[in-house]
Amino acid sequence: MARLSGDDEAAFDAFVAERRASLMRTAFLLTGDLHRAEDLVQAALLEVFRPWPRLRDRVDPVGYARKTVVTTHLNLVRRLSWREVPVAGFPEDGGAGADEHDGTVQRLALRAALLRLPPRMRAVLVLRYFDDLSEQDTAAALGCSQGTVKSSASRGLARLREVLDQHDSPAPDVLAPPAPLPSPTPPGGRP
Repeated sequence: MARLSGDDEAAFDAFVAERRASLMRTAFLLTGDLHRAEDLVQAALLEVFRPWPRLRDRVDPVGYARKTVVTTHLNLVRRLSWREVPVAGFPEDGGAGADEHDGTVQRLALRAALLRLPPRMRAVLVLRYFDDLSEQDTAAALGCSQGTVKSSASRGLARLREVLDQHDSPAPDVLAPPAPLPSPTPPGGRP
């Protein structure tokens, strides 16, 4: 691996310190897994490190890094044969207050709903609404048109609403205790 000059190395270190958390959030929302998100960010930062002397003077090295995170994730998803399966339940309360618990349940439900979307649609929603990018910046990060971003965002939000409405509907409630089993009494009332 090439060595950077002292100024370039300091600038890259400052860039990583300033932007790593934002890249991690994006990667986590894309992957749904903290460890895979860390791997994704490390791979993306390596890709940013290589051309850093040229990127450092660019207007938006953050955009390049974000696009690298998204592209790397989408390429991995295409290559892997596994698919993520959202879990049916949520972790126990663990002593949290009601408001904190409700917020946690909502975040977990949103994360599970995001993971049920196709990867590219999920990437549009994460970049557009969680990273607060414009349609133009989202299109640039994904290498597609603004129209594609608009339609993917519209369809993605509709799918999220469907999934979240199913979660809020009374049947089946993943947080409710299971119904009691019927008694083993045969028809006619005699055991």
